[in-house]
Amino acid sequence: MPLIESSLTVLLLWAVIGYLLGSIPFGVVVARAMGLGNLRNIGSGNIGATNVLRTGSKPAAVATLLLDGAKGAVALLLARAVSGEDAAQLAALMAMIGHCYPVWLKFNGGKGVATFLGILLALAWPAGIAACLAWLIGAAVSRMSSVGGLLAAASSSILVMVLGFGSAYLLCVLLTLIVFWRHRANIGRIRAGTEPKIGQKG
Repeated sequence: MPLIESSLTVLLLWAVIGYLLGSIPFGVVVARAMGLGNLRNIGSGNIGATNVLRTGSKPAAVATLLLDGAKGAVALLLARAVSGEDAAQLAALMAMIGHCYPVWLKFNGGKGVATFLGILLALAWPAGIAACLAWLIGAAVSRMSSVGGLLAAASSSILVMVLGFGSAYLLCVLLTLIVFWRHRANIGRIRAGTEPKIGQKG
């Protein structure tokens, strides 16, 4: 983890900003803006890009993926530019928590993979690119987005260490734990052989 150099007030401020940025439910916003209905009543009811894809709109799914990733990256980059690396990593963690547990949706949000990847790309872009490749490989081989996300998350801590970003190790461990926790039902379905394939309507 980075050295703690910011004051408690500054860290608390970036924690709030990070959470609020992360809690913007772009999947719900995009689905409504594109006339796709209430995302909560579609497929799994999740607010992420995978569930948006179940509406049949690839543009909406891509927009959600990019926006969910961007909010994590923006939280980190803003805090880094203004206050330093300690504030940046805290803002990133809180953006992830905001996405998964948004106050606007009664703390029932997404599963965090796109936001996690956006954070990792902003945090340490070589590790972020490698994690994105891990996601693509896992998703392509299994035809399950959840497998790709779990593989990307599980590899992130190793990637940051191997590629020379050791100060990001603890953050990656925490983000990975959140991703796995949010995917606990998916893990059960993967084991049972009932996890939906990419694009399959729920």
